[in-house]
Amino acid sequence: MSGGSYDYLYSKDVEDLLHTQETIQNMADRLAGLGYASDAAKETQELLLTLRQFENRISAMKERLSDVWHSVEWWDSCDSGEDSVKNALEKYRAG
Repeated sequence: MSGGSYDYLYSKDVEDLLHTQETIQNMADRLAGLGYASDAAKETQELLLTLRQFENRISAMKERLSDVWHSVEWWDSCDSGEDSVKNALEKYRAG
């Protein structure tokens, strides 16, 4: 039988890894189950944790910046004015 049991996890780039977290968990579990690959299982689990932390941080940052980005985009598209950017920045800075 050919490969593919883990959706060719070994060949994924970083962006693809963000969308294959279940497969990464399956690989970590498989490695842990081998008994002699605990170091690789641990690092695979750490990779998964890092991906999740990254996603959470990026989501939080995007949420904080969303109104600012929106107001700048609309200003540059002539759908609103500079005041909307200033207002969005005021809300952003206030937290």
